[in-house]
Parts: sequence; C-alpha cells; structure tokens
Amino acid sequence: MRIFVLGVGATGSLIARLLVRQGHQVRCGDRDPVRARRFLGRKSTIPILAVNARNLWSIVKAARGSHLIVNASPAFLNKIILRAALRLRAHYLDLASHQTDKPFQAEQLRFNKAFLAKRRAAVINAGVAPGLTNLLVARSADLLDRLDVVHVRLFESTGSDEPVSQWSSDAAFDEAVSRPPVYRHGRFRFGKRFGEREVFRFPRPIGPVGVMLSAQDEVVTLPRMMRMREMDVKIGGNDFERLRRLYRQGRLRRSHGPAAHRFPQTPTPRQVAKLVARGVLYHARFAAAVIVHGRKGERHAMVRWDAAFPTLHQIRRREVYTSPIAWATAHMAALFVKHFPRDLPGVHPPEALPAANRQAILAGARAYGIRIGRRVTLLKPLDDEE
Repeated sequence: MRIFVLGVGATGSLIARLLVRQGHQVRCGDRDPVRARRFLGRKSTIPILAVNARNLWSIVKAARGSHLIVNASPAFLNKIILRAALRLRAHYLDLASHQTDKPFQAEQLRFNKAFLAKRRAAVINAGVAPGLTNLLVARSADLLDRLDVVHVRLFESTGSDEPVSQWSSDAAFDEAVSRPPVYRHGRFRFGKRFGEREVFRFPRPIGPVGVMLSAQDEVVTLPRMMRMREMDVKIGGNDFERLRRLYRQGRLRRSHGPAAHRFPQTPTPRQVAKLVARGVLYHARFAAAVIVHGRKGERHAMVRWDAAFPTLHQIRRREVYTSPIAWATAHMAALFVKHFPRDLPGVHPPEALPAANRQAILAGARAYGIRIGRRVTLLKPLDDEE
C-alpha cells in the first residue's frame, strides 16, 4: 500500500520505519520537517512533507495518491484528518480519541456513514492502550458466555533526574486535565480525577502499585460494542503519581496549558541516547493488565491478561532509542496496518474487528516480543449467589 503517516514524533517516526519494513511505500507529513527528520534519522530515505494538520487542504495536497492515512498527530486533529481521508477516498487509522462535544462517545464513530458511503475502512484507537487492551477485552468475550465487569490497569514509570516525556507531551497533558469517564451500572458518567485509588498487583518485577482513575478511550467504545455492566481504567506508577501531586497542589489545570518544565517536548532518539549516556534517564517501564469478570456456563469466571513490554534498556539493546510507551504504541499500530480490514467499510474500534484479524494482531504482538499472559479462573457456581 501507499501509506501517508501524519505526525512524525517518537511514535509516528517508528510507525513509518516499521511500515517500510513491511514493504509499504511510505511518505510522512509534519508541521516541522526538520525536527521530523531528527526522529526518522538522517540516513532515512522516507520523504517528509511540510503539512499543517489544522488545514484540510494541506493534508489533501500532501497525501494525494495514498491508500491509507495513518494519523499519529494529537487527537484533537482527528476530525480534520478524517475529512481529508474521505476527500482522498483513502482508508484511515489513528491512535486515540478526543471526546469533546459528546464526552462519552468517540468522535470518529460519527464518520461511520461517510466511510460506508465511500466504501473505505477506518480503524480507530489502534495503539496499545487503547488498542491492545481493547483486543484483550474482546478475546475475553470470546472465552466467556457473558461479560459483567471490565477493569484495565496500566503502569507507567520513568526513572529520571528531570521530567522526560515518554510520548506526546500534548496528549499527556490532555489526558491529565480531562475528567475520567467510567461505565457503572450500565450508564456512562465521570469519575473524580485521580480518584478511587486502590492497590493493584502487577506481575514481577513491578508488584503492588497504587492506581487511580484516568481518562482513557477504552471506556467510551467497549461498552458500546459489547454488553457489560461496569468498566473503568486506572493508571499507576511514578509518572502518574507526579501528576496527582500537581493536581492536588492546584497546578494542573487546562487553563494553565502544558508548561514546558512539567510536560517537556518529546526527546528525539539522539536526545534519548544523550540522556541515557549522562545518567539523566536511567529507567523506564510500561505494563498493562486487563481483568474481566463474567460467566462461563453455570459459574462465575474471571479472565486476567498481563502484557509486559520491553523496558528502556531492552529497547536500547535493539538499537532503538525511544520510550517503552512509544515503542509499544508504534509496534501495535504497525500490526493493525498489517492486518487492516480493507474490505470492511465503516469506522471500527479494535474490538469490532473480525476475530481472525484480532487474533492475528495478538499473535504478531507476541512475535514482536510483547509478553502476553492469560489466566482463566472459574469461581463459585451461580446457585451459590445470595
């Protein structure tokens, strides 16, 4: 396929390189081609065009002739880029939603009829969280007769002497200042920012960690695609604890904007290498867990998935200088492209993809070195309910 990657930061640049390895013809667009080249590397021959992603016609002009547009830009640009894909009659893929007008609905789903009319497919939230987490919930639904409660738990930790962005600083700020959606008793509502703290036990070497509610996109698509009673997403780790402290001190508000000293610009691969060499950045880890409660036959059942991603040092040994979150998101996005449902028009979150596509993506994730473990526990029979 001819693919246009829009947004060449830590994640978009790695997606572009992975797609080239898959054999696709790749071009990139970014508002700052000079900085984008630093992410791709001087030896890269992937073309980079100057594109203003806030301008529909700038995107259309740059991406003309592409079969697929991969949107690796900040999520608040989604609607503009979706319209550009429709103008070009191109397929579309993005990494996250940006709920604004309707906070409990992914804005990309409003374009479903338009993509059906153009006979083109759009896969949304196709990263790791959301993305891989959605696939694990969908796989749990395949294993159980009924879903009741879904919990997603994430761990993000950066060991550094100064703030270092593991991924997009704009996206991190937007997540930090947004109210977290939750699904309780069959209804959407907002939870308290950094609220409902609990201790969750991740597999070793992480162990027990305090986790809190976070604004994540899984909550606004999964309950719409499959029946369940409750769902929430919580995050833990020193990165999220730092944001919680800022929030309690009144220094984390949307009106303040993403201050550079709290949400620094994402470092380029060369900058990451220098930070590691100087000892400023000495560790980073990312992990995800999905716990699904439901029913299997005449018994309550629980399915637990644990996904462990390469650490900062393990990624360095592969001669890649990026963060675990950017690495995981880029590799998952590349797998969604590899198994893209070109013959399935409409807008689809990961959980709505055909079972064969979902299973192939999970198999590809394991082949990339993402460790995914599953444990199914049958609990008390239904007759034992009080």
